[in-house]
Amino acid sequence: MNTNSHDSFYGLGIAPGLLQVLTKLGFDKPTPIQYKAIPHAVEGKDIIGIAQTGTGKTLAYGIPMIQRLAQKKGRGLVLVPTRELAIQVNDAIKKFAHASAMETAVLIGGESSLRQIEALKKNPRIIVATPGRLNDLIGQRQARVSDVNVLVLDEADRMLDMGFKPQIEKIIHLIPVDRQTMLFSATMPNTIVSMASKHMKLPIRTEIAPEGTAAEGISQEIFVVSSYLKAKLLGELLNKYTGPVLLFTRTKRGATTVARIIRGMGHKAAEIHADRSLGQRKEALSGFKSGKYRILVATDIAARGIDVIGIEVVINYDLPDDPENYVHRIGRTGRAGQIGHAISFATPGQGADVKNIEKIIRVSIPLSKHPTIPTEEFCSSSRKSSFSHQVDNNYHGSRSRYHVKRRKFH
Repeated sequence: MNTNSHDSFYGLGIAPGLLQVLTKLGFDKPTPIQYKAIPHAVEGKDIIGIAQTGTGKTLAYGIPMIQRLAQKKGRGLVLVPTRELAIQVNDAIKKFAHASAMETAVLIGGESSLRQIEALKKNPRIIVATPGRLNDLIGQRQARVSDVNVLVLDEADRMLDMGFKPQIEKIIHLIPVDRQTMLFSATMPNTIVSMASKHMKLPIRTEIAPEGTAAEGISQEIFVVSSYLKAKLLGELLNKYTGPVLLFTRTKRGATTVARIIRGMGHKAAEIHADRSLGQRKEALSGFKSGKYRILVATDIAARGIDVIGIEVVINYDLPDDPENYVHRIGRTGRAGQIGHAISFATPGQGADVKNIEKIIRVSIPLSKHPTIPTEEFCSSSRKSSFSHQVDNNYHGSRSRYHVKRRKFH
């Protein structure tokens, strides 16, 4: 057996009991972020992980956290930006925690705080929480973090984007300084650098892709189309792609409208955004995973935590307000080694927005044309970029595929 290979969890310092759980659950080899982060994390070192969604980062910090907690007293705390991500993280971690006789608890808004208080009374060794609900329970003296010795900030860039910095700082100040801190982020803006320098001790940076770049194996294309023709183009694409589709809109109202249009086309669709209750969001996501709904329409914030393998295509019906959200969006296709595809709709005046996205992902996105729906060009002044080039696709022929490659790190 090769005990020091990218193809095996052996040799990474993982305890035998956890290795058995990995094998039992069908995890046969580590992802790149797991391979790079776990050996340092199990030694108790602070970690900065630069990794996109769908790269296996939950176990990259979850396994070391459980292993460290099994060796000493204390508690682990994972802070995440959204309710959906908290549930997803807990689902991934608790299988390993239970094997080590540890309980977990999820503290999120939108659910009964009384039930969460009851869960805290069982003295869980690991808490997965959104900053708002955790601060509420700390204020009520129902939760404490004074015994936390392993802290994880997951999707840290998203938490700061959502305005959680004051709440995160408040929580960190209540946690002992003598702790292990692991921070995971898809991008590394100055706000994250500042937070790391303030709250971490000589962190080891583990990076599996240049910050902000899109995941490997995702082909991308853009249709330049007038707003009033978006729905018609969408109908054509939904007939072409028959697998699961994740579609993004810029606003909650837009999500509701587009979901209604899609259902009017005869497709089964659900929507997930902040105006939907937690129960409705859970039902939409579980229905999408099970195949009850083929299309899930989402906004950026609500989509955090969506982890579904097998999404055939991501469609950006609207370009995101923040170009970095483009990376998060398209990273939801092409998971688990599969080839993914991302399609974006841009209006003629959005050339500058596309240029900003291309600066983030460091490649040019090919332009496509449809044979029956009029597509346009960007306004002459709106997309002057060294990345720019146009690919005139034959829609019925071979689709242009521009694969975004990751830089290799050894």
